Amino acid sequence: MSSMNPIRILIVDDQALFREGLNTLLSVQSDFEVIGEASNGEEAIRMAVSLNPDVILMDVRMPILDGVAATRRLRASKPDCRVIVLTTFDDDEYVFEGLRAGAVGYLLKDAASQKLFEAIRAAAKGESFLLPSVAAKVVAEFSRLADLTPIKPESLIEPLSKRELEILRLIARGASNKQIAGELVIAEGTVKNHISSIFAKMGVKDRTQAALKARDLGLLNN
Repeated sequence: MSSMNPIRILIVDDQALFREGLNTLLSVQSDFEVIGEASNGEEAIRMAVSLNPDVILMDVRMPILDGVAATRRLRASKPDCRVIVLTTFDDDEYVFEGLRAGAVGYLLKDAASQKLFEAIRAAAKGESFLLPSVAAKVVAEFSRLADLTPIKPESLIEPLSKRELEILRLIARGASNKQIAGELVIAEGTVKNHISSIFAKMGVKDRTQAALKARDLGLLNN
């Protein structure tokens, strides 16, 4: 996506009134363009292929094909499309399944509009976005599973530095580049450089994949 062009958004939800309201809300943002609406996962996949959105706002529970299954298929067929799960459900099962399927963000429908705008802009830049309540669930699950998983540094292309490990653990907590920079008292540009190095060493493409792989390798232990 060029910085000169608006972020192209596809809304996926089985409730027509919600889609219409969300379309109206997003359309007033000068850097957003809602390019379509879908009422189920299969329709979302067809529209994503034809319209090529930058960001997809995906509900979880829908007829024909649910949001998790649709996200998983989109990750395989349209990896450049960034999916944000936008739902009323904050059950652990939905959170983890959505992220495992390839979503880069998970928001509840009662989130403040500014948080939704932040999530869309972050997703368009290839960043992940999790509200603190959702991030807490992810961190708790990471910690639980990390205790059961031995560290396997040989699984990395190249070992991470101490600073990269610090940044990786903050990524796993849902921190943005700006928040990481403030926490570690370094420039935001330096954070971006470290994250690029982390992705290369871990063989991943985005923050969610990095956090999940870090969990699998036991790198989230303090």
